[in-house]
Amino acid sequence: MDILETDAYDRRRRRNTSCALLLSLAPFLSATAVYFYLWSPESGPSVLAAGVKAAPTLSLAVLVFSWNGGQSVLGVAGGLLFSAVGDCCLVWPELFLPGMGAFAVAHLQYSFTFLTTRYATYSSSSSWSGLFYLLLFVTGGGFYIYLYPFLQRTPDSRLLTPAVGVYTVLITVMAALAVRTRRAATLLGSLSFLVSDMMVALTVFKATGPLEHGNTIVMGTYYLAQLLIAVGDVKMVENKDDFSKWKKT
Repeated sequence: MDILETDAYDRRRRRNTSCALLLSLAPFLSATAVYFYLWSPESGPSVLAAGVKAAPTLSLAVLVFSWNGGQSVLGVAGGLLFSAVGDCCLVWPELFLPGMGAFAVAHLQYSFTFLTTRYATYSSSSSWSGLFYLLLFVTGGGFYIYLYPFLQRTPDSRLLTPAVGVYTVLITVMAALAVRTRRAATLLGSLSFLVSDMMVALTVFKATGPLEHGNTIVMGTYYLAQLLIAVGDVKMVENKDDFSKWKKT
């Protein structure tokens, strides 16, 4: 097989892989459509509501596990599972702190994954990356400073104020490490997650009035974030295989 045949074979294999991945996303897309169809402002907390809300994230965890194998439980698939736990907790307002804790673990798992050699192949220390890091941390710090007076007015302010501070650091670090990967899906997913969580904080801590279509914006950016992070992780395995083949030639 000459180099032209090899190149054609690789293009065909990548095209088939992309089609298979698109088909594998059908459960996620269906579960997301069901959530938005069933949700209404009058919906009260229930086990059914928790299950419907967590179903899209769980489907992505299954997708990553099926493509990347058991090791992904300690990486993105595991982060998606903890995110699903957070989804369920946030259905009940009194479980906000446990839910935030579950998402904090998810961000830790995403962060450690972005530091692995699979992602390090594409890492860079360019000047624009440094500027992006600075912008992220200024945004995260500035948002927490803005939120601080509202946190102080909550009944659990002694616990909530430092907890939200730690969570802000974790999600900002996760987004910064996503920049390091230089993968568009991973980066956009982390930024979408950041936007979604900021919207949640503004609403929960009453830093802003009720937003029209607020839940649609929050959950839309959240599901998009998880989708992009999951797809980015699956594609990284494929790209890593291609890179390994290139090194051997």
